[in-house]
Amino acid sequence: MSNNVIHQKFGLSKEDRQKIKKHSSFLIWFTGLSGSGKSTLSSAVEQKLHKMSVHTYPLDGDNVRNGINKNLSFSAEDREENIRRVAEIAKLFIDAGVVVLGSFISPYKKSRAEIKKIVGEENFIEVYMNTSLEECERRDVKGLYKKARSGEISSFTGISDPYEAPESADVEIDTEKFTVEEAAVQIIEAVQQKLKLT
Repeated sequence: MSNNVIHQKFGLSKEDRQKIKKHSSFLIWFTGLSGSGKSTLSSAVEQKLHKMSVHTYPLDGDNVRNGINKNLSFSAEDREENIRRVAEIAKLFIDAGVVVLGSFISPYKKSRAEIKKIVGEENFIEVYMNTSLEECERRDVKGLYKKARSGEISSFTGISDPYEAPESADVEIDTEKFTVEEAAVQIIEAVQQKLKLT
């Protein structure tokens, strides 16, 4: 069947779409334990980019699982498929000239390497939310750690399933040392040159 699928080429390129938006496009990928602050920081960064007239779109773990990935479980295989699909979506947004902000636990190094491969290494900025398990459990904004500790949730990252921390993330944020505002500024500084604002 795949032999009959031919990639369709269109009249406009990614560069054409970036030109009208007056900035480059890429993926900012926030990874870390549940409760590490990924979505909160992603939202803060997006608001700052919006004020800079940068076209953005957020992709968030819970939101995606309520839609395109609602048929996936939390098994290792389905987690990998969840991330693969998200990477393909991000690739489309990048081609459209949009800066994508992805907030996903994405616990496996293999999956994060696959994201980079799909969107292109030059289009991938990894932000590691280095928040201790103890702090994430203390926050437990969704009550998930409590359920995981009691056995209500199986295969929960950090409790019964591993989190493989990045060894060389582009940006590493210790959320126990920096405020959301301070962390957002760090990320904006890290992507400023890559934005190529005109």
